[in-house]
Amino acid sequence: MSIGATLAEARQGAGLTVAEVSARTRIRESLIRAIEHDEFDGCGGDVYARGHIRAIAAVVGADPEWLISEYDAPLPDGGPAGLDDLFEPPSPRRPPGRGGGRRHGWLVPVAMLCCLVVTVFVAYQVTAGAGGSPRPDARASSTGGAGAAHSRPSHAATPSPVSSPPAPTVVPVTQLTPVSAAAFGPQGTPDGDYPQGASLALSGDPATPWHTDWYATARFGNLQAGTGLLLDLGRMVTATRVTIHLGSTPGADLQVRAGTTPNGLSVVAKASDAGGVVRLPLVSHPHLRYVLIWFTLLPPDSAGTYQADISGVTVTALLPP
Repeated sequence: MSIGATLAEARQGAGLTVAEVSARTRIRESLIRAIEHDEFDGCGGDVYARGHIRAIAAVVGADPEWLISEYDAPLPDGGPAGLDDLFEPPSPRRPPGRGGGRRHGWLVPVAMLCCLVVTVFVAYQVTAGAGGSPRPDARASSTGGAGAAHSRPSHAATPSPVSSPPAPTVVPVTQLTPVSAAAFGPQGTPDGDYPQGASLALSGDPATPWHTDWYATARFGNLQAGTGLLLDLGRMVTATRVTIHLGSTPGADLQVRAGTTPNGLSVVAKASDAGGVVRLPLVSHPHLRYVLIWFTLLPPDSAGTYQADISGVTVTALLPP
């Protein structure tokens, strides 16, 4: 299996989208998709390509060392040689089809051409000096040995070494479970649904979830605008994703609101017609302690009414440096 296919399979196995991998690694989504198709031209060179491979592998759970060794595997023998191969032997660090190319392969033929031009020029000057009037430096050396034209070796210019930029680093993340949960209604915690069972939203057991009250319609029987659950993480974090375990029946519309205090929470993510496990990336990476899951539309239940369930919530956050 190729490098790109291995990374794509590992990402799908981890249940991650390209957008989520991009948020964790700070690598563009388009470049991640290209790498998953074994197209490395957009990486900007071998050093960047290795860094991107290592960063993506660390997030999706693949073996970065094996992938790097696969990237560095030598070119296969045989096959027609291109123009670059006439001047530069194949590099074992750039397998065919992985992009990057020979970044400095053009320098070798240019240097050879410079040497040829300098050699012709020196030969012409020596010949001209032997057939006509001796050059001033040749006269000055007539009593001291060989002509000065032979004492000035010429050298082709050699390119200055190019320093390689550092490889991108992987930002470490952690999964956090809220330390407490409280039912939250239009007036706050005093009128939340099923307040005595709010802690069940963190149980992780779909058989015993926290649930809203039942309503005659999906829009709360026109009694109120919504209902929800307020979660406290116990500390300030920079969040990148919220994962919510809802009931199996789809149909819920919800918002994720977040902030540093229970008041003045702002919307950071939304979902429509949701059910099952819902993973919502927080593109703005808000700094927060409190998370409010606020339902604006309820899914149907088995009794012909409308009700929402939550049996688990986790928050993905960046670890401090």
